[in-house]
This record gives sequence, C-alpha cells and structure tokens, in this order.
Amino acid sequence: MTVPQLILTKFFHTYGSLFPNALKRIISIFLVFLLLLNTLGFYGLLQGLRYKTTLELVQRLDNDRYSTEETILLKIPVAVPYQIDSEDYERVDGEFEHQGEFYRLVKQKYQNDTLFMVCIKDHTSKRIEQALTDYVKTFTDKPIDAKHSGKVATNLVKDYLPSCVTINTISTGWNSELVFAIKKYDLLNHEQSIASPPPRT
Repeated sequence: MTVPQLILTKFFHTYGSLFPNALKRIISIFLVFLLLLNTLGFYGLLQGLRYKTTLELVQRLDNDRYSTEETILLKIPVAVPYQIDSEDYERVDGEFEHQGEFYRLVKQKYQNDTLFMVCIKDHTSKRIEQALTDYVKTFTDKPIDAKHSGKVATNLVKDYLPSCVTINTISTGWNSELVFAIKKYDLLNHEQSIASPPPRT
C-alpha cells in the first residue's frame, strides 16, 4: 500500500463515523470528477466550453438578439444554373475561419448571381481555439513563446537515457538462406604432383 492510501484509510477509519453519508458521496463525486479531469484533461474541458458557447450564440442568433453593427456582409459571385432568386434572407447556421478570425453565419440570400451572406465575428471561439492551440503546443518541444525555453525533463530524458531500437523478423517471407562453399587449403599437407620436364627429342 502506498503512503497516500495509508493516510486515506487511516483518516476514514478514524473519522469515518463523524462524516454523514452525504459528505462521503460529495467527496466521492469530487474524486470521480478529478479522475475525469485527469483523464480527459484540459482538452475535454475546452471542448465542452466550445460546445456551450456555440449553443448560446446560436440561440442568440435564432432570437435575433444581435445588432447590425456586429454583422458583416459578404457578397460572393456564384453562377448557378436554375437557381431561383430570393427576396428575403433565410436563417443559416455555420462557422468558418478567415485569417485567424472566426465567423458565425447568420443569414443568407441568393440574388442576381450573387450570394449575400451575413456573418458575425465569434470572439469566444477565437479565444477557446487559441487556448486549445497553446495547450497542444505544451506537448511538443517547440516553445509557446520566446520566453519559454521548452521542457527540461523531456530534453534530459532524450539526452541522457539510452534508447535502443531492435528489429526482429516474425516470418521468413521471401528470405532464402545463402550457403557459401568455402574451399579449404592446407599448405602443409598439400600434395601436388611434380611436373616432369618436357621430354627431349
């Protein structure tokens, strides 16, 4: 048993009767929440926050609770055959990113071979995306900014702990064994016939 486990068991054994069951449940829920936060991490928290802010912004746009000063009108020339011109805008939902800025689509209409799209800047999505990219950069060796020198522990592990890579074959596949014939010569025990001189004529 580890030291924290011994401390917790001693604490609950000594003071367990003083705590009502409701407090034990609250502590259990808190510990499960802490485990989920450790498992999902900051990424899960940011994704949940992004989902919540997206729902709030879509509800705000559905109820027309935005000012015209916030909107941006995009005119995109589109030549689509058999497209019927529309007089009024229709509500659409979607988002896109352009040059680091996030935009949420509000409404659109098609008229005279031009698509008119009304958008609104989404500042909260930009902040969440920036926090997410900063969080992901902490897992790489590249510093987030010039002041951050990198992870010292990662560099120490890479520099001073040996790493070994081995490759083992599982099947022979197309391998074939090469057999080399080696002729053995022994100069001491070598008998060679002495050539006689050519016959004289």
